[in-house]
Amino acid sequence: MTSVPEHMTAIEIAEFGPPEGLRPAQRPTPEAGHGEVLIKVAAAGINRPDVMQRTGNYPPPPGAPETPGLEVAGEVVQVGPGVDSLALGDEVCALVAGGGYAEYCLAPAVLCLPVPGPLSMAEAAALPETFFTVWTNVFQRGGLRGGESILIHGGSSGIGTTAIQLAKAFGARVFVTAGNSEKCQACEKLGAERAINYREEDFAAVISELTGGDGVDLILDMVGGDYFKPNIASLAMEGRLVQIATLHGPKVEGFNILPIMMKRLTVTGSTLRPRTVAQKAVIADELRDKVWPLLESGAIRPVMDQSFPLAEAGEAHRRMEGSEHIGKIVLTV
Repeated sequence: MTSVPEHMTAIEIAEFGPPEGLRPAQRPTPEAGHGEVLIKVAAAGINRPDVMQRTGNYPPPPGAPETPGLEVAGEVVQVGPGVDSLALGDEVCALVAGGGYAEYCLAPAVLCLPVPGPLSMAEAAALPETFFTVWTNVFQRGGLRGGESILIHGGSSGIGTTAIQLAKAFGARVFVTAGNSEKCQACEKLGAERAINYREEDFAAVISELTGGDGVDLILDMVGGDYFKPNIASLAMEGRLVQIATLHGPKVEGFNILPIMMKRLTVTGSTLRPRTVAQKAVIADELRDKVWPLLESGAIRPVMDQSFPLAEAGEAHRRMEGSEHIGKIVLTV
């Protein structure tokens, strides 16, 4: 059994603002409570909400640690009361509400999934946030079915590269947008039928051409703002728009709602972090049943961009904010 020290290194947000505000600090090592396990972290994923939290724009939900980090992979070193699904020494990846940028992290046992055999710990740490997000939004809320078509904005991001692979694996026709030719090529290599360079092309016009004017059945959008109108124009009859972020802002000026009525569209969206553990556990169960076999077989795997040591969390954030990355950025412990 791995001995657990009384104190650990964790990354604190010493001051809101630029990446330099992320600094290593000593913190008491947490203890597993009812329904929880303590994970000795081998790697932690970097996500946009972490960046927003660092800048002071996305406070953690009540009860969540102030330390950023929403996904980890590592070894179970402590099992709390009421947990019989996991044992000491199990290698897991987990979705957490915070605390991932640390040597040790608490996780609800029901939100832990086994590290898929073919994957490294760093790759496993890149799974939870993106796979939970894509599964609940594309398949649960968006209802994507085989034979349908989907447009994924931000195709080269962690969310995008995951969504491409899952949509393709379940038999959908996949289109994406991305910001340069290298990113577009990466998306098409993953299975996108066509990657649209949004800096050079009007995505709504391209989608209309590619679908014979019909539009796509589903759009997964993290941009918002000025993308809303062309998104609505790009949807087919009975199409669904799922909004998961608002990088271009949350407001839409001068929008005509008639197309929503005329095409019988569904406009929905969600956030993941504030949901209850029980709500997230439903997603975990479906992932274990429907997606983990694809990871175990090697049919899909996370696209990795770059790894940074835990102490260089600020540099990892700088990499994400530069938007040059393709796939996931992780911290290694």
